[in-house]
Amino acid sequence: MASYPVRLLAACALSFPLLLAGCRHSSSAPQSAQSVSGMKQYHVRGIVVSTDPSTGEVMLDTDAIPGFMEAMTMPYKLRQPDVLSELHPGDTLTATLLVPSDPASNQEALLDEIDVIAQRQPDYKPAAQFHPLNAGDAVPDFKLLNQNGRTIHLGEFHGKVLLVTFIYTRCPLPAYCIRMSRNFAQIDKALAADPKLYAGTHLLSVSFDPENDTPKVLRSYGSGYIGSDAEKAFRHWDFAAPPQPELAKVLQFFDVGVTPEKDHTITHSLSTVVIAPDGKVYKWYPTNDWTPDQVLGDVRQLISGQAHG
Repeated sequence: MASYPVRLLAACALSFPLLLAGCRHSSSAPQSAQSVSGMKQYHVRGIVVSTDPSTGEVMLDTDAIPGFMEAMTMPYKLRQPDVLSELHPGDTLTATLLVPSDPASNQEALLDEIDVIAQRQPDYKPAAQFHPLNAGDAVPDFKLLNQNGRTIHLGEFHGKVLLVTFIYTRCPLPAYCIRMSRNFAQIDKALAADPKLYAGTHLLSVSFDPENDTPKVLRSYGSGYIGSDAEKAFRHWDFAAPPQPELAKVLQFFDVGVTPEKDHTITHSLSTVVIAPDGKVYKWYPTNDWTPDQVLGDVRQLISGQAHG
């Protein structure tokens, strides 16, 4: 089994109290899995790879889920986060996966009705961890290939507030890459309404799938969120990918865990970074629960500070 970063951004969530192996513990929430409206239900069987108490997330290596997806290792959130302490790497469990019926909704997938059917493996090795980003960290001058086929580098945005998030265009989950891109689209629209903020900022969506996310693919993907394919449409928001030889360095610095799966999907964490005009980290959002308003607040603080500096 491959190793995965312990800090994981969940687009899906689980809720399930567990006790001894083989014992059933039903959800204590007012609504059971059968009574949650707007959700499809799927049976899940998998092995716990890791847990992260700081985010209330668990990584599961699941069997194929009939009617939903092939076998995959991916992170989930708990519907009842307080039971995370009862899950251990190596535990085998079954559960009910609740998936939003409407893919366009902002609802998260949830795991409910958990059974631990086998105890953890005593020889399981903890997953690897990256070092978190800290305010004041200098961002390397990474080079990337953008949607126009032009090589850009982070240093060219010095003097502006640079907003960076990580995606891959084939990501199917609403609360992962899709949410990041929608959030950035909302931010871009809000900034465009304020000429001063617009002139002092730039957005950058970085793909960690350069093999598939070619400039042509990135341009098509980006135009769907910007609302235009015109050349000038991308003047404030680039979609780019690092060259394959540089990918590992970029992901390591920005603390993005990426694991290609057999079904050609990618298990990954998330990372959104606000970079100050001096090229240093100002704020890091390592999950998917940040809001456009939060980031816009960061931008206003930086622009205001620069004006009074």
